[in-house]
Amino acid sequence: YPSGNLAIIVVRNKTQLICIVQEDKLNNAKIAAVFSSSGRSTCCYPNGAVRINMNIQGGQYLDQAGSRVRRWTWPNSSMSSGPHIPLRPIFISLNQHVGVRILSQDKIIVSFLAMGQQAKFNVGTKVQVSDSGLLPPPTQLGKEELLLLAFRVRILWLLDRLRGCLNFPSNKQRDKVKPPAYLITQTLKILQLCTPSDISDELRSSVRAVVNA
Repeated sequence: YPSGNLAIIVVRNKTQLICIVQEDKLNNAKIAAVFSSSGRSTCCYPNGAVRINMNIQGGQYLDQAGSRVRRWTWPNSSMSSGPHIPLRPIFISLNQHVGVRILSQDKIIVSFLAMGQQAKFNVGTKVQVSDSGLLPPPTQLGKEELLLLAFRVRILWLLDRLRGCLNFPSNKQRDKVKPPAYLITQTLKILQLCTPSDISDELRSSVRAVVNA
């Protein structure tokens, strides 16, 4: 960045290349986006909420409350549930210097513009279909990703409770009111992500403690 802070870094993790976009801060800079050559990518809002999430099957665009605005599947996706949903090109700004263009699975462009100079990175990937016609299984989420998702859902639960208290301060029955369906769904999905046998009991317990607090 013009400030001298690191904006974009590309690193190798075993057989994968990972492109990381950071916010313009010297210390404790938050991650604005992560793109992996395995096909898993995430872009976030400035407040840390997930904005775009992609894998080898397709992707989805979320608003800041976590509700899905748009979803799509890649042409070579092996998903059998529901019709193929084509991608409509997406253009977003992560901040005033970094933008992302999603045109296809193998054409995802991260552009950096500052002081009259521009750099572009193609962080897209083309997953090859195996001889059996099946795509390779997606990689498991790491410890940090699972905990981040758990804390995000927990914050959304608390915000929903806070809205209930502000809107109906004298309603003694508000504790019995069910939360929005999308929060229940997201909680169940996170708990399902912790079911594989290679997830440690400690991590599984930590995620459950966060979402059930």
